Amino acid sequence: MYEVEVKVRADHGPVRERLAEHEAAPVDAVVQEDVYYDAPHRDFAATDEALRIRREASIDPDATDSVAAAIDSVPSAEFDAHVTYKGPLVEAESKTREEFETLVAAGETMDEILSRLGFEPAATVRKRRERFALEGYTVTLDAVEGLGEYVECEVETDEDSVEDAREGAFDVLRSLGLDPDDQIRTSYLGLLLAGETTSE
Repeated sequence: MYEVEVKVRADHGPVRERLAEHEAAPVDAVVQEDVYYDAPHRDFAATDEALRIRREASIDPDATDSVAAAIDSVPSAEFDAHVTYKGPLVEAESKTREEFETLVAAGETMDEILSRLGFEPAATVRKRRERFALEGYTVTLDAVEGLGEYVECEVETDEDSVEDAREGAFDVLRSLGLDPDDQIRTSYLGLLLAGETTSE
């Protein structure tokens, strides 16, 4: 399965108004803490791959806490953990990758397994996100600790439908008053490692 994703930096206020005008359906609001790992057998930065453990928990969508405060307010027992592998980008026109993800019973145990195999934590990305369903796509409003506000439009598809899915994502962004030409193909991890931080 391929994840077709287009991401732009944008203030959430105007986008929320457009989402309401288009009667986008709220899906959920969550906080996420993603720990990315370096591999002992190859350089993920060079191969454009990623391996992470994500901790995620639901929150009140109307909460105005900072990302850090929102994450810290959730009891540990309420977090789910997922392990995700992301392959290299497959095209120049969007942030499309092959992706495999699975739920694990205990993120701490998975971290220990990876550590015993030589994988080392490289960086952590923390964010608050709200997801909406619109025209078959998921539109996500991300507030990323250290980076600011972004909007993502994404959908999962097979290899033969990547181009159509990408053009559809472009159309959804335009309907929200955003320009697909402003897309950022660098991951949040890459932006943080590059030092593109801003005050939250």
